[in-house]
Formats: sequence, C-alpha cells, structure tokens
Amino acid sequence: MTVTAIVGANWGDEGKGKMTDVLAAQSSYVVRFQGGSNAGHTIINDYGKFSLHMLPSGVFYPNVANIIGPGTALDMEVLIKELQELEARNVPAPKLFISERAQVVLPIHRLLDELEEERLGARGFGSTKRGIAPFYADKYAKLGIQVADLFHPQRLRERLEQMLAIKNVQLQHLYGRDPLSVDEMAKQLLESFQFLSSYIKDTTTMLQQAYMKGDPILVEGQLGALRDPDHGIYPFSTSSSTLAGYAPVGAGLPPYAISQVIAVVKAYSSCVGAGPFVTELHGDEADELRRRGGDAGEYGATTGRPRRMGWFDTVATRYGCMVQGATEAVLTNLDVLGYLDDIPVCVGYELEDGSIIDHFPVTADLQSAKPVLRTLKGWKCDLSHIRSFDELPEAAQQYVQFIESSIGVPIKTISVGPRRDQIMMR
Repeated sequence: MTVTAIVGANWGDEGKGKMTDVLAAQSSYVVRFQGGSNAGHTIINDYGKFSLHMLPSGVFYPNVANIIGPGTALDMEVLIKELQELEARNVPAPKLFISERAQVVLPIHRLLDELEEERLGARGFGSTKRGIAPFYADKYAKLGIQVADLFHPQRLRERLEQMLAIKNVQLQHLYGRDPLSVDEMAKQLLESFQFLSSYIKDTTTMLQQAYMKGDPILVEGQLGALRDPDHGIYPFSTSSSTLAGYAPVGAGLPPYAISQVIAVVKAYSSCVGAGPFVTELHGDEADELRRRGGDAGEYGATTGRPRRMGWFDTVATRYGCMVQGATEAVLTNLDVLGYLDDIPVCVGYELEDGSIIDHFPVTADLQSAKPVLRTLKGWKCDLSHIRSFDELPEAAQQYVQFIESSIGVPIKTISVGPRRDQIMMR
C-alpha cells in the first residue's frame, strides 16, 4: 500500500470521515488536499462523537501524521477551536502538520460569502457561508495569503493592502458596508498564527519522502464528485476539485502516486445545498428517511441544516465513481433502509423532451429531469449487529449486488451503523 484516496461519489455526506478513521489505523499519514471548513466529517469512537471541519480524520490515532496540504483553504479560527475541543475531551494531542504553502481563509472571505448569499436570495447556491468561494476566487486572482506570509508581518500587510483595496470598494458600493482595516485584520491573523506556528512545515517534501519509502498514506477528500466545479452540478458546486485526480496536486505528491481510489456511497441519497437532485423526496416520506438516517438523523455536519433526501441514484453514482476513477466502493448506511417493505432505486432519467437516459447529463438538462424508478424488495429487519455479508438477509444481499452491478465498481466494504466496528468486508 502506498497512497489511497478516500472520496465521495455523490453530493457529499457519504460517510468518508468514518472510513478514513477506520483505515487510518493502518496508515502513517492522513492528508486533507482540498476544501476548507465548509463540510464536516462525523466520527464516532471511544472518545465520543466529533464533527471535524479542518482537522484530518486521522487525529484520533497518536501514531498518525495528519497533514493539511497546500490545496486546502485553511480556516485558522476553526482549526484552533477543533484542537481545543480535542484537548478538552481528553483526546491525546494529534501529530499535525500544516503546509507552509496552504492559503488562509480571511474574515473578509466569510463576510463576502454571507453578503453575496443574502444578495442572491432565492437564486443563491446554498453556500455554507464559510468563505470558500471568495477564498478560491482570491487564490486564483493571486490575491491570497499563504501561511508562509504570516512569518513576515510586513509582507503580510502589503498583501492585505493589495487585497483590501479591491474588497473595500466592493463592500462599500455593492453591499453598503463599512471598509475593513488592514491593521485589524493583520492583528487578528497574527494572533491566530501564534497559536498554530509550531505546526507549520514543508509538508510536500515530507510526503514525497514518505511516498519514496513506501509509507501508507491516505488522502481524504471533502464533499463528493457531483460538487466538483468541472464535472459536477455547476454552478451548484464547491470551489475546489473534489476528485481523486486532484489529490496529488492538493497534497503535494507525484501524479502517479495514487494506487487505490475508494469511493464512498450511501445506500440512499442525501445532500446539503442547492441544485438539481433528481430523486429528491418531500413531506413525510423524506422526513422518515431523514429521521432514521445518519447517526442522529440526516443533518449537515457544518450547517446543521436538514439534508435533502432521496432514493439511491444509480445514474449519478455510476458517473461519480467513473470521474473519481474508483477502484472499489464502500456502501454506508445500509441498516437505515430496514424499515421499508419495498425500496425504490433510480435507474434512469426522463428528460423534458420525454427521452429516457441512463447517463448523467449537464446541469442544464438535469434541472428538469425526473427519476425512472425500479423497486427492490426490502428486508424489514435490523442489520446493525451483523458483521458478515453472508449473514445479511437475502433481500439485503440482493440490494447490494444490484447497486454493485449498476455502478460498475466492486463494493468491498459495507457499513451498518455509525461506529467503527459496524462494518463488514466482502
């Protein structure tokens, strides 16, 4: 084993954190390679229940080096709070390293994110308001602040002055807000940096050397394939690539390093945020699935918003596995469906012109698509205690086998509950 990518095949919220937590036990490194605090990975272990937004999901293993790579959006305030929470809950201090090349989410990014969603109103994109879109816009406009800049206060001031010259015009004339002060922002950033400065390292060299030695490395994706800005439901996407193909770039590894891509999918569909969601349920049917799903109901780990619920979508998941380059899949939350007599599964889309397709279309065609459903038999019992595929009821086995054949990727792991031990291997 060298480098394994754990990524989502759908809209996010698939259970990637749990699987990273499980596989981290056999790893030397766990790496965040994209995104920021705009999504959360929920982990339940002997220390309790945690929602991680900035920390990699290997922080509960003292022997694992956890890396925030150069491709991430580093929210220092959130990271400090998470480190303090681990300490308060008696979790041993994690081995944490932050890339000196990572860029920093600034207060102006969070403010602009919130103001723009308010301005857009019903036309908004369902942002978590964590500043991610403004952050990545500034990164690619070459206005961003690298972690390394924080070692040099004068350079930091110059970079902030360059950025705020533009942002303050936007604040005043588009949003009717007061301008921000370079002095105040620099002071706030340097105070946070003082807490984190000991974690800063050349993580690219660290990982390159680990790879050359053959050390096992996990690269941990955020959100899912359908939120990718190039291959997902743009513009209802995130602002960084959610695909395993980006992981070597965002982590600082060779492009040929990844040997295994594990795509995580749920036994049904859920998502947080706006955009087309073909199998979406409403009313009591959605409420029932939401109440039974997740570890305490289906609610966003970052926002707390109720997740939108739907049946399993073979069209979207097959596409997600394809663009992720999945070598195998993990099916999570199979136990949740045990209350149903019959389980609908989406096997195609009916488009506005009446045509039926079984491939995932562009957003313009997806907006009006309707699901073509096939009904499978339910198993009507609790699966949470089962640890062997052969012990599953026949209907549950058939459900897994149908999904496997539909998405074209072998399902090698099945989760039947939120705890570390509630998994089975095939």
